Amino acid sequence: MKHAVVLQHVAFEDLGTLHPLLLAQGWQLQVLQAGVDALDPAEAADLLVVLGGPISVNDVDLYPFLDDSIALLQRRLLQQRPTLGICLGAQLMARALGAQVAPSGGKEIGFSPLLLTDEGQRSPLLALQGIPVLHWHGEVFELPAGARRLASTPACRHQAFAIGHHALALQCHPELDARQFERWLIGHTLELAQAGIDPSDLRAQARRYGAPLAAAATAMFSQWLQELSETAR
Repeated sequence: MKHAVVLQHVAFEDLGTLHPLLLAQGWQLQVLQAGVDALDPAEAADLLVVLGGPISVNDVDLYPFLDDSIALLQRRLLQQRPTLGICLGAQLMARALGAQVAPSGGKEIGFSPLLLTDEGQRSPLLALQGIPVLHWHGEVFELPAGARRLASTPACRHQAFAIGHHALALQCHPELDARQFERWLIGHTLELAQAGIDPSDLRAQARRYGAPLAAAATAMFSQWLQELSETAR
């Protein structure tokens, strides 16, 4: 059975719609809590998924476990082991590859479609074209050396990158299960208040876009996992 390790930072930012897809494809899932659990199981996992969270990759003095996560990602990416990063996970991947992560000067929170690059049009992200996806971040990453830029938004030039077929980094949240979105609104209540964002607006967007996003994300992740399987043969 294929072994996938999931590195989780907060309980409500989970695998979302990626969870049933991985189970259906026969993956054995092991969830590690960042800053609590030892990362040893992630070293040789067939797939590592690093999820989002509200902290910054630059907060290593406040959260020393980030150094361990970055070192783990450096080793896996050097070995070309399958790795998927979402939001904070994507930023950690960028940092592990030597790229800068810094505040963007504002918050990008809400649903909007990605603008795919030519590389993105030839990637699994094509399934997301025209589909509003959830964005929730205040920091951005530079493009690591050797990475292919796949997507952007007007507020964020680097929304996704890939390296080979083994590494995919997504600043946005295509994995969102809109049926669980209220957990996000509760968990991020202070951030929303500070940003002057009405949770009822986000709630309405999730109701409108949740189902098409789930279908598109399942297609996108399915194709990426299929390409992983083909390159591993």
